Amino acid sequence: MTFEEIKQKEHLYYAKTFSRFDRCFVSGKGCELTDLEGRTYLDFFGGIAVNALGYADPELTGAIANQAAKLIHISNLFYSLPQTELCERLVKGSDFARVFFCNSGAEANEAAIKLCRKYFFDRGENRFRFLTADNSFHGRTLATATATGQPKYSRAFRPLPEGFTYLPYNDLTAMEEALQAPDVCAVLLETVQGEGGVLPADPAYLQKAAALCKKHGVFLILDEVQTGMGRCGTLFSYQQFGITPDVVTLAKGLAGGVPIGAMLCSKALEDTFGPGDHGSTFGGNPLACAAANVVVRRLTETDLLAHVQKAGAHLKARLKGLMDRHACLKAVRGLGLLVGAELDPSCPGREIVAAGLEHGLVLNCAGHNTLRFAPPLIVTEAQIDRMADILDQLLP
Repeated sequence: MTFEEIKQKEHLYYAKTFSRFDRCFVSGKGCELTDLEGRTYLDFFGGIAVNALGYADPELTGAIANQAAKLIHISNLFYSLPQTELCERLVKGSDFARVFFCNSGAEANEAAIKLCRKYFFDRGENRFRFLTADNSFHGRTLATATATGQPKYSRAFRPLPEGFTYLPYNDLTAMEEALQAPDVCAVLLETVQGEGGVLPADPAYLQKAAALCKKHGVFLILDEVQTGMGRCGTLFSYQQFGITPDVVTLAKGLAGGVPIGAMLCSKALEDTFGPGDHGSTFGGNPLACAAANVVVRRLTETDLLAHVQKAGAHLKARLKGLMDRHACLKAVRGLGLLVGAELDPSCPGREIVAAGLEHGLVLNCAGHNTLRFAPPLIVTEAQIDRMADILDQLLP
C-alpha cells in the first residue's frame, strides 16, 4: 500500500481526532525512525515520552516475543507471574504498598480519583473534591478531562462530573485557602506540567503542598504519567523534591511502548479497594507486564538513570547555547530528559516541528508555544549534538 493510499483510507475510516503530520513510520532502531519511503529521522519525541528504551531494543523485544509465545492474556481473575514480578519491583523501588494496573495514564488517574473518594465514603465523610492546577493535563476520560485545568479539553462534553476545583500552579496562598473547604479529599498535581509546556513545579510549592495535605487530612496524588519511570532522571520525579505522595500514577514509558498504566498507593490507602470496587479486563496482562519488567529492571539495576541525568544536562546546555544565537528562544526548562524550549509567539512551534521533519528530526510542540523534547532515555550526547545542529538551522 502506498503512502497516498494509506492517507486516503485513514481519512475515510478513522475518527477525526488527530491532526497528523505527513509521515508514516514503519520501523525504528535505537533513537531513529524510518518512514515508508526509507528516510530516517532522529526521534526527540519518543512517542510522547513513551519509548523509553528506544526502538527494537533486543531485551525488550525478546521479552515481548517470548511472552507472546506463551501467554498474552488471561484476565485478572487468575494469578500471573509477570504481573506479580512487576508489582514487587515497583513497590520495592518506591514508597508505596500496593499497585493497581490498567491500560493508560487516564485510567491510572481515574483509579486514583475513585480510591480517594471511596476512602472517605467508607468513613461516612462527605469529602469528594479534588484540587488540581490550571494548565494541568490528566487524561481524556470524562473525569480526567474535567480534572485537567484546561477547559478546551472538557467544555464540549458538559455536563461534567462535579468536584474539581482549579488553582494557579505554584501558588501556595491559593492552595492554603482552597484546603479550608471541608469537602476536599485530595490534591492532584504534576511535578512538571508536560502537556502544559514543560513547566516544573517550584520545589517549595510541592513541599508545602505535601505538608498542607497532611495538616488537613487530605491525600496528595502526583500524576507521574509523563515524568515517572526515569524520564526526569530518578525512578519517580517526586524523589527529587523531598516529598512522598500518598498516590502516584504511571503509564507512558512504563512498558517501553506496550500499553499499561499503574496506580501506586501508600499503606494508609491499601485496604480501600476491595474485590469488585474497581477493575480492568486488560490491565497488567502478562504481555504488558513482561515488557514493563524489562524497563523497570533496566532503570533499577543498570546505570540508565545516571545516563538520563547526564544526557539531560547536556540537552539543556545545548539548548541554552542556542538562546545566544536565536532571539526567538525565550527559556529552557525541565528535568532529566523532559525539557522544554519556550519560543517567542512570533515563531510558531508547530512550523518548527514541521520543518524538523524535512530535516530528519522528530520534535513536538506543547503548551502555548514550547518545543518539548522527550527522546528515548538511551539517547547519546552525539545525538543531542546532532539535534541541536539541526535546530540551529531551523530557528530564525
